[in-house]
Amino acid sequence: MLHKIVRIVEQAGEMIRCAHDVERDTVEKGTPSDLVTKYDVAVQNFLHRELMALRSDADFLGEEGEHAQLTQPWVWVVDPIDGTANFVRNMGYSNISVALVHNGAVEYAVVYNPFRGDMFAAQRGKGATLNGKPIRVSDYDAAHGLVLCGSTLYDRDLSDRHFAMMRALYDRCADFRRFAAAALDLCHIACGRAEIYFECRLRPWDFAAGSLILTEAGGYVVQLDGSPLDVLGNSSIFATNAVCRDELEAVRGL
Repeated sequence: MLHKIVRIVEQAGEMIRCAHDVERDTVEKGTPSDLVTKYDVAVQNFLHRELMALRSDADFLGEEGEHAQLTQPWVWVVDPIDGTANFVRNMGYSNISVALVHNGAVEYAVVYNPFRGDMFAAQRGKGATLNGKPIRVSDYDAAHGLVLCGSTLYDRDLSDRHFAMMRALYDRCADFRRFAAAALDLCHIACGRAEIYFECRLRPWDFAAGSLILTEAGGYVVQLDGSPLDVLGNSSIFATNAVCRDELEAVRGL
């Protein structure tokens, strides 16, 4: 199953790599920071068709379009282009994210950046890989660690809390990075490129796949109050390597 998902995502990645005149085909979904392009829709339609052919008894939860009530034990959770604003501006930091969830737990996960050629994949209990090679989180402590984060773009009522957490972690860690594609951020922790990631609220297609890849690589991910993620609903996120997991206490009460 995992290899079949990877092949489908690779094909979808070619649709993104071959995109042109992206800005001309971009519209706002309510705010200037929430964008959708014709390629988001086309890639999701392709993924819906191909993934449902793999497991037709599953529900499908994708970012674009209407979200029907989930009634099946299996669910495909899909972001056709995570980092659409980056995609529109040709930054080369966007990804396709696909998770196959069973009874609320992610069983298979694929995150692919077609611009860099980074294919992250995981199956529950089988470890995580980058381009077919096993990956593990780093051993850096917080003082030597890089922190990645979102910025609550779609929930600006949480901005004060977000920046308070940034300040608390800034005083404890080496530096910050803000890349604007949550699934890839989680994968960067999984392969040791960074140590901590947080966001006050994400949608399931933003983190479902990345959360399994991270945990299968030896990482740790929970909500900001320490509770487990809800991979079929909105969640806050605090993700780390094994060494930095206690840094949650620095931000839990903020």
